[in-house]
Amino acid sequence: MLGGSGFLGQALYKELLPYFNTHGTYRTPHSTWDNNQQFHWWDGETESVSFLLESLQPDLIICALRGNFNAQIYAHFEAIEYVMKTDNKIIFLSSSNVFDAFSNYPSYEYDKTLSISVYGRFKIKIENALLRLPVKNYAIARIPMIYGANSPRLEELKTFHKIEESIEVFPNVVMNATSITRFTQQIHYIINHNLGGVFHLGSKDLIHHKDLVMEICKKIDLHDLTFKNVYDSNEDRFIAVLPKDNLLPDNLQFTVEDVVEDSIVFH
Repeated sequence: MLGGSGFLGQALYKELLPYFNTHGTYRTPHSTWDNNQQFHWWDGETESVSFLLESLQPDLIICALRGNFNAQIYAHFEAIEYVMKTDNKIIFLSSSNVFDAFSNYPSYEYDKTLSISVYGRFKIKIENALLRLPVKNYAIARIPMIYGANSPRLEELKTFHKIEESIEVFPNVVMNATSITRFTQQIHYIINHNLGGVFHLGSKDLIHHKDLVMEICKKIDLHDLTFKNVYDSNEDRFIAVLPKDNLLPDNLQFTVEDVVEDSIVFH
């Protein structure tokens, strides 16, 4: 797993480790990773990933990288070369931002991508390279905003509440969402069943961003909050990746209400 020490990478590592011989990369030295034989130090800005791939010989590469876009593109292209040579598979974690130029409707798996953001265009560039491969050799997982217990977005809400800072919300943005638990379960299923193609791993219904944040704050008992409304358009603007063509089983489909419920840590 490229980017195994990040939030998504760590969650996937914990999900997959009991079932697969799972390895991950990390960049920032830390005792957690330095002492874990399954983790390998790799600096994507200064080193090729080819040597690591040739050494580990993975059957599947999961790309959960963050950081410098140019370095990421180079690493992904090297991973694609490895997959072409070995006839193995790559799972790329993409984003709803590949559709952020389309604001009047939600997007489905095989809709045309178009982005006005640097981040969205970066993701599209890697997606387009993957789409040239046979379907059996790739899975593109487009992800909306991720919440859930201990997620960075949830921790940010708690921090803003603690320091009595206003929480920025977008009342006109219509979106779907996911939680870290739902996301890792869906990726696990895609791996187990060797699925290929494009997947939209978000809730099957939509909500305004402000309403979602307010519901989550209510669920985790954050009261007396101040919200800062940000209007980037006069009308509703959709940034939602709805599943339609590559539907996962019913037990892996979920609603916004489920995402809100996942904000609670159960002991």
